[in-house]
Amino acid sequence: MIKRSRAVIKKFIIHKVANKFNSGENVFSENAVTFDQESYELMLPFLLKPYANIAESYRFNHHANIDLNEINNYATEVFKDEESFVELSKHIVNHLYEQSNSAQIKTGDVIIALFEDVEYKDAVTNALGIFKIENKIDFFQTYLEEDNFDIFVQKGISTKKLDKGCLIINYTDDEGKTVLSVDNNNYDAQYWIKNFLNIKFADDSNQHTQNYIEMCKDFSEEIIKEDLGLQEKSKFLAQTVDFFKENENVNIHDFKDEVFVEHEEHKAKFDDYKKHYEDINDVLIRNDFAVSPVVLKKQKAKIKTEIKLDTNIQIKLDVDAPDAASEYVERGYDEEKKMKYYKVYFNEES
Repeated sequence: MIKRSRAVIKKFIIHKVANKFNSGENVFSENAVTFDQESYELMLPFLLKPYANIAESYRFNHHANIDLNEINNYATEVFKDEESFVELSKHIVNHLYEQSNSAQIKTGDVIIALFEDVEYKDAVTNALGIFKIENKIDFFQTYLEEDNFDIFVQKGISTKKLDKGCLIINYTDDEGKTVLSVDNNNYDAQYWIKNFLNIKFADDSNQHTQNYIEMCKDFSEEIIKEDLGLQEKSKFLAQTVDFFKENENVNIHDFKDEVFVEHEEHKAKFDDYKKHYEDINDVLIRNDFAVSPVVLKKQKAKIKTEIKLDTNIQIKLDVDAPDAASEYVERGYDEEKKMKYYKVYFNEES
């Protein structure tokens, strides 16, 4: 994540990218934009705000040599020589155009911006942003004609969210430059991340935490729920969150010992599922890693622990209370009604 309180736009240009599949042609600007104050004050947060809450970062990738990654090269050149900004921005759009090998790839405006004084970790540095606007919204415009106001419809860019964007930060670690990415129109997962940017997740605690929790969520749905039911699924997820909250580091053996106390047979199933998950998702799940509190908080918010019943009743279990499902909820079968039931214990209603 970045801090943008000191950030400024140093250079800014807009081009239009076509679709190669449909034999379209790109349209280029020859000069950078000069902002008026009102436009600038809207544009800066529109471009940078999405990256203020992103914990997971990427690094550039290439099958042969990282120096052959096109976007990595263009960013390096811009950071070295700002006078090359306009020309290199055209190369970036042409590279994006070359990836549009499907009819579903949308045309759109491409904004390329060079930022200064972006705060990332302990550094204050510059960053190169590449943003693609794929969808425009209708809005009403009013005008005065012969002493009467009239109205017409125009199309424009919404300031609510970016369609696609990346921020290449001039901050390098052992894996290379840091890249943050946003894709709110994820109709083709290969197009933006793999084909255009050619980036991979960084090998850090943020990604390890996300990978592990997402695997646990899928394991709870595909294995725990099928074997033991929704109550045990919710309990497993709550125990997973609790383990991450209580430990600065996750060790897979300690994790299994704690969450599978009542169901020892699921340790082996968890190991088998981990291998399966790694294969089908092409990810590496670490057996020992440091917990990222930021990612844990985000992942916890996504976890669903509702038990939905066909009698239009829902039971929502608190993911922060791992013992509640077993201590205060009982599941059984009523012979008289020929129906299953849940019995819930409590002291007071609130």
